[in-house]
Amino acid sequence: MSSKEIFEGLGDAILWTTQVVYENVGNGFNNALIVLGFVGLFYWLNYQRKFNAQAENDPNQLK
Repeated sequence: MSSKEIFEGLGDAILWTTQVVYENVGNGFNNALIVLGFVGLFYWLNYQRKFNAQAENDPNQLK
């Protein structure tokens, strides 16, 4: 058995594994990341709105 056969077998196994994973996941993972990104954006914007309101009410703060 040569090293070429070992590496070809390893490459075929990796290719098969990634094809199985990608076919089963589909676009669900991508959609989940997009939704999670928007949830994080609105969470951060809400906190930023609260901090801006607090800054407007406190004239003694450093800017």
